[in-house]
Amino acid sequence: MRIAVLGPGGVGGLLAGALHRGGTEVVIVAREQTAGVISARGLRISSVSLGEWIARVPVVERLEEPVDALVVATKASGLEGALERIAVEPTLVLPLLNGLDHLEVLRERFTDGTVLAGSIRVEADRPEAGVVVHTSPFLLVQMASADPAARGGMVELARALTEAGVSARVLDSEAQVMWSKLVRLNALACTTSAYDKLLGEIRSTPALRADLEGAIAEACAVGRAEGARDVDPATAIAELDRAHETLGSSMQRDIAAGRTPELDAIPGSVLRAAARHDLQCPTIQRLVGMIAERAGIPLPAVPG
Repeated sequence: MRIAVLGPGGVGGLLAGALHRGGTEVVIVAREQTAGVISARGLRISSVSLGEWIARVPVVERLEEPVDALVVATKASGLEGALERIAVEPTLVLPLLNGLDHLEVLRERFTDGTVLAGSIRVEADRPEAGVVVHTSPFLLVQMASADPAARGGMVELARALTEAGVSARVLDSEAQVMWSKLVRLNALACTTSAYDKLLGEIRSTPALRADLEGAIAEACAVGRAEGARDVDPATAIAELDRAHETLGSSMQRDIAAGRTPELDAIPGSVLRAAARHDLQCPTIQRLVGMIAERAGIPLPAVPG
């Protein structure tokens, strides 16, 4: 396959570097300044599971050559601007953004049937342009499509990722792909960001653990209403109980660095989905209010 990666941050940079080292033809699509850094110095990657190396991945500011797959790994807030750098119609588009609402944006932009539901479980950061730090051993990409014609391409893409050291699975349900990650991510992001504490302290403090479990239970109810029948609070909390004590969230790191957190993209998408089904999420709403106050940003837009 020929794969393009839009957004060489923690997620996109890690995947581009791993695919390139594994022998897949890869090109990075990035803004001018970032493209210049990567062209000059390569991607410097430090991964607890994949090792350390410098990946000399080709990089362009605008994608004008056809690709079999486009991996979209931008922040949700920067998606529409980043898409202006894509001048071709990829065979498949695999978005690995947080939240849900980006799927509608991408499906309006690209040909019907090309945009997959996708998610990644990873703890990775980009401390500076061209540098990627992957700090936890878990690394899993999941994808699904309601279009049977996409199956073969998904299998091939999953194989390329797996051969590069990135576990990848093709599932049958788009809703399951999106919500199996979101119920856990939302609870982790909301609690770590509201209280500015890492997972270990949240788990061991009864009041904070109650918020963690409450956010999971509420999101699971919304996910099931959205069609993800297999999301289960016990499974999600068990995953977080197995995670290392120093696990934080990208939202928490964004607030600490003075960047705008993905409050609208992550819990905002859960609350908007809840509104579609007339479901209440009091724990999530309370945590969202605390985060908005800490970060000095507006509350997510939620109907009603």
